[in-house]
Amino acid sequence: MATDITDYRDIFLNDRPMMDTRAPVEFAKGAFPGVINLPLMTDDERQRVGTCYKQQGQQAAIVLGHELVSGAIKAERIEQWARFAQANPDGFLYCFRGGLRSQIVQQWLKTEAGIEYPRVGGGYKAMRTFLLETLDQAAAHCDFVLLGGMTGTGKTEVLGQLRNALDLEGHANHRGSSFGKRATAQPSTIDFENRLAVDLLKKRAGGIEQFVVEDESRMIGSCALPLPLHKGMQTFPMVWLEDSVEGRVERILRDYVIDLCAEFIAVFGEQGQAMFAERLTQSLANIHKRLGGERFQRLQAIMQDALAEQLRSGAVDLHRAWIEGLLREYYDPMYAFQRESKGARIEFAGEQGAVTAYLRERALRG
Repeated sequence: MATDITDYRDIFLNDRPMMDTRAPVEFAKGAFPGVINLPLMTDDERQRVGTCYKQQGQQAAIVLGHELVSGAIKAERIEQWARFAQANPDGFLYCFRGGLRSQIVQQWLKTEAGIEYPRVGGGYKAMRTFLLETLDQAAAHCDFVLLGGMTGTGKTEVLGQLRNALDLEGHANHRGSSFGKRATAQPSTIDFENRLAVDLLKKRAGGIEQFVVEDESRMIGSCALPLPLHKGMQTFPMVWLEDSVEGRVERILRDYVIDLCAEFIAVFGEQGQAMFAERLTQSLANIHKRLGGERFQRLQAIMQDALAEQLRSGAVDLHRAWIEGLLREYYDPMYAFQRESKGARIEFAGEQGAVTAYLRERALRG
């Protein structure tokens, strides 16, 4: 007989395959990395069963559920579950609390397809609780150091060279600034927290107890940082990354113009370049008030000229002017104030090579 599995640590450390039998609307609100949604009921079916449960009780709701998921519909869903189970013999299934829905899927798999497949005891709710506890424990017991620096100094590049880095922006699929949106959507905050928790769990299992994270505000785009981590960021020691204005302009040109345009084209095809231009224009418009009218109009005109030239010839040289203007007139004064206010916590400052070496040595010291 297939048993209930409650070793959540093993599930996430080893990326066990899982099928989520909740309705699509539940799955969209929050799920786990790599999990496939193969629901017992569609959103509409679930809603009808839920209404029946409230009005007529559990038994009537179960009867309705069996009526809605029967015949060809039932056969098709069982076939999907069976395909998943055969392709992933080391996997599991689950529903919200490890209750009736996953029991039914497990039972039908056995009686209709001859497959005994284990399910996760406690379901989604128990695994989500485990991951939230993982985040809380890490914030309470691990050492953290913040990586700060002006816009465009290459903080993500430094994080990419460190075993003990947590790439918050990577997990949030956002670069963390007003211009940080990618061509693809961000995860929900729940998905973001789950990804971060799994990353922490794996790194701690590998013996890492000191982490480097980029200095972030509470929100990375639409994803909210876990509160214990964000509170800790107000006191963590800091390392400050430096680079010349010229170096930063080139990096921003590459990341936010060349690479982002290529990303839009890869995702959206021939419409991609126009969508990229619209995104860049909107990103500048989002800080219109903070820039002030005159400065916004001037930088917008430069950006529009640069986008027109990029569309005409593919050349990106004109973008450097608005990037440098935005750095010198907007971002740098803001970051200079931040550096001054956090100065007492800065234990090292330098360019990329020196900062990377320092953080590696710091990790060895423990």
